[in-house]
Amino acid sequence: MRFGIGQPVTRKEDARFLTGRGRYVADIDLARQAYAAFLFSPHAHARIRATDKTAAEQMPGVFAVLTGEDWTADGLGTLDPEVMAEDMGGPKGYRTNRPPLAQTHVRYVGERVAVVIAATEALARDAAELVSVDYEILPAVLRAEDALRPDAPLLHEGAANNTSFTMCMGNADAVDAAFARAHHVTKLSLYNNRITAVTMEPRGCIAEYDPGTRRYTLYSSTQNVHGVRHVLAHRILHIPESRIRVVARDVGGGFGMKGEVYPEEAIAVWAAAR
Repeated sequence: MRFGIGQPVTRKEDARFLTGRGRYVADIDLARQAYAAFLFSPHAHARIRATDKTAAEQMPGVFAVLTGEDWTADGLGTLDPEVMAEDMGGPKGYRTNRPPLAQTHVRYVGERVAVVIAATEALARDAAELVSVDYEILPAVLRAEDALRPDAPLLHEGAANNTSFTMCMGNADAVDAAFARAHHVTKLSLYNNRITAVTMEPRGCIAEYDPGTRRYTLYSSTQNVHGVRHVLAHRILHIPESRIRVVARDVGGGFGMKGEVYPEEAIAVWAAAR
């Protein structure tokens, strides 16, 4: 199929979507399929003192209750920044190690603390409510500029002043001289509100593991199948890419937010093989 610059491309998929024949992650039903529900942190910054998952584990139909301790014990990797300034010749910075499940600390509201795997979605959600976490609440900041203050609490011990890296571009002396010669100087502070990509199909994934071939298959509502495969193979599972297949069927909207690799995808492939 060939197209010229500016030539319209005739759509062929509309009839299938308009007649309800689209196939999304929620439409997939694998043999012996289980369901996951997550426990999220209610705190912006806290230390995890202890986690009690006994009550959840004892519920009939619950297959596993997993935490950051289990992740570490299985020797899995972390979701680190994909690109840093130092990778492009810039200054060396602090790379945050982000485990898909929190380990000793939580650093934002909604960070994943535990996951319950159960026979049904409702059962998984009910069991997740029984997981008890003892938190030591730590100081937190709400604005980025407050995080740079000398007395601000550190989010990562290795990141001084809560700064990953400092990078300067251009000619500072020339800029200062231009401002010095200017008849008027206007100062402006710009604030960008929190935004979200609200898709008709939320994010979702289903993972399958074949113990005979030791291969993984991940069905995900993603816009970045090769990126997800690369990160899961090399950074999380530490296996060759040939042992994992990522499948994106119909994607019900993305708007860019389905181009990243999310903790749920890493947790799903891990749990499928346990």
